[in-house]
Amino acid sequence: MTLPTTPASLEVIASNTPLIDVRAPVEFAQGSLPGAVNLPLMVDEERHQVGIAYKQQGQQAAIALGERLVSGEIKQARVAAWQAYLAQHPDAIIYCFRGGLRSQIAQQWLVDAGLHRPRIEGGWKALRQQLCQRIDEAAQQPMLVVAGLTGCAKTKLINQLPNGIDLEACANHKGSAFGRQPDEPTTQIDFEHALAQRLIGQPGKLVLEDESRQIGNANLPLDFWHALQQAPRIRIEMPLDWRLDQLRRDYIEALEQGYAARFGPEEGWQRMQRQLASALERLAKRLGNARLQRLQRMQAMAFRAHAAGDIQAHEAWLAPLLTEYYDPLYRYHLEKQQGNRPTELHIGDWESCLAAAKQWSA
Repeated sequence: MTLPTTPASLEVIASNTPLIDVRAPVEFAQGSLPGAVNLPLMVDEERHQVGIAYKQQGQQAAIALGERLVSGEIKQARVAAWQAYLAQHPDAIIYCFRGGLRSQIAQQWLVDAGLHRPRIEGGWKALRQQLCQRIDEAAQQPMLVVAGLTGCAKTKLINQLPNGIDLEACANHKGSAFGRQPDEPTTQIDFEHALAQRLIGQPGKLVLEDESRQIGNANLPLDFWHALQQAPRIRIEMPLDWRLDQLRRDYIEALEQGYAARFGPEEGWQRMQRQLASALERLAKRLGNARLQRLQRMQAMAFRAHAAGDIQAHEAWLAPLLTEYYDPLYRYHLEKQQGNRPTELHIGDWESCLAAAKQWSA
């Protein structure tokens, strides 16, 4: 019996097709396909043993060992996990690394249980190549970059646009020393896949935020990064009090809510404090000892006031962090670009920049 396959096409990702990744958990953690759930044929230790057998004794010995390791109740449990997922997602597709033996074995065991589902031709590797190619193609598309000082709500503007690509969402990180989120930042592979997924269905003009090449744990692919650096810009300029209000909502209130949702109010509160305190410490070399200690004292006082209900107290340390560090750093980079700075199409407040981005996108 020939087991069915489906092409490694971006349509699989664009259609949000549920995917069953039968690779080992360690492989899945390094990078999966969007929409995939990890229901492995072999767990990490089983895969490790089979890999050793393959190197030392060849393919047939490895297959025989795999059949012994994943048999009886273990095999039944693996098949039951696939059956349970397919009961909820009957259109799910199976994949392994190259679309080879592991996904074929999973297919055959499901056929034996009365279920027929295709595997992706070429597996994870083939579809990853398609996703990476989509990013390379996007580097040739017209881009507009939204720039501005910290706290100007650049990401919010991006997300108001149907052609806006939120790079920070792809990385699960806001890009600065204070940008870590309650969930772990994405791996390089998952970042690339998330970016490619957002680019599917966006063949025209793209609007993106002015970012460093590294966002959290991930780096923008080089060609895409170069295109971003050369693209024309619009620059948001907003007063300090407006930016402080925005930062308080994004980096304090939203962060507290995120930690509380994941870890509960008490542990979440402690984790948020540790994160913000360690973020400040990471700037120690750039801030200098005296300024760091002053900001740490102000931050500690703000946490105490916050615990008593005064969340606005954080502006006491956020304001000097902006005016003494982030703002001068941004202006320094602007000055360095003199003579080689990308074209600025518009400079203005948030609303006028949103209007300019919409007009450019039309």
